[in-house]
Amino acid sequence: MARRPDNPRPGLLVIDKPAGITSHDVVSRVRRLAKTRKVGHGGTLDPMATGVLVVGVGKATKLLTWVSGHSKEYVATIRFGIATNTDDAEGVPTRVRGCASLSGEDLERALAPLRGDIMQVPTTVSAIKVGGKRAYALARAGEDVALAARPVRVSRLDVLAPPRLAEATVAEANEADEAGAGERPHTPRPVRVADVDVAVECSSGTYVRALARDAGEALGVGAHLIALRRTRVGDFPLEEALTLDELAAATAEASTAQSDEPVLPLIPLGHAARAMFPSLQLSGAEAGAFLHGQAPRRSPDELERWRLGDGAEAASPREGTASRGDDTPIAALDPGGNVLGLVRIDGERLRTVLVF
Repeated sequence: MARRPDNPRPGLLVIDKPAGITSHDVVSRVRRLAKTRKVGHGGTLDPMATGVLVVGVGKATKLLTWVSGHSKEYVATIRFGIATNTDDAEGVPTRVRGCASLSGEDLERALAPLRGDIMQVPTTVSAIKVGGKRAYALARAGEDVALAARPVRVSRLDVLAPPRLAEATVAEANEADEAGAGERPHTPRPVRVADVDVAVECSSGTYVRALARDAGEALGVGAHLIALRRTRVGDFPLEEALTLDELAAATAEASTAQSDEPVLPLIPLGHAARAMFPSLQLSGAEAGAFLHGQAPRRSPDELERWRLGDGAEAASPREGTASRGDDTPIAALDPGGNVLGLVRIDGERLRTVLVF
């Protein structure tokens, strides 16, 4: 019997988001293909950005909190010489200094303080809430937005090629024009800039736009992003991503006229959970009790061995997944290897986080 549209087959999709649409636009496309509203995404990409966007369908949406919390990798292009009010190419110039030359030594001097564990002030057009409202909404309404610095980790910030000198056209207010009705005219003028391609690996909550902004401020010329492509989210690389057109074609090919349920090329819920988290094997009795809300029991000594990475039942997480610890979810498996849900260590006991 086919599942009802409100109870879709659960799983994850790794989408290669194109430029020019929002992450929510991608979710809307998947909802239409899956014929369900139970679709969400983990880790927002701005309209300008492209690359890996992890989408959850059905019960797999419950994994998206942890998907968003994993580390991420990007390739980006920073343009030195122009600062914008959004720290990317979608904004309007706020400072135009130009950058006629940029040595490798000066570039490294600007980037070095941005590596490692740093305190970063998010971009003002972020989705962070200020007084109950999104920062980007306040900024677009013309209000001053002051965001507090937050701890983030930048594991990698590498220059991929020497700076490319180029010429950009910028429209600035013409101070010589007399103030008249409406806005003052803007006069386009050429500006020398330097474009630099970088590779970034960072923790959740890091704004690559803010890295560009801060590097430009360090050099005194201003900077903003002109390209951003996410190449990995946790354990999900760009190589495994589908474009929206590829997703639509694969869904049409796999679906049959005999079933009302679309067949999406999903990463199964259990496979995704085992890839993201260490796992704990349950007995048949424990599995039955877990499905009725009872967490499995382990001795304090077993839990301590788990914390130290010596537990016999602990499957080592793959590169890019969460490290083991009290806050790390653990995938609970039944005797057949099916993922029943998630647990975590809470002091000297296990607690249920989620039952699938």
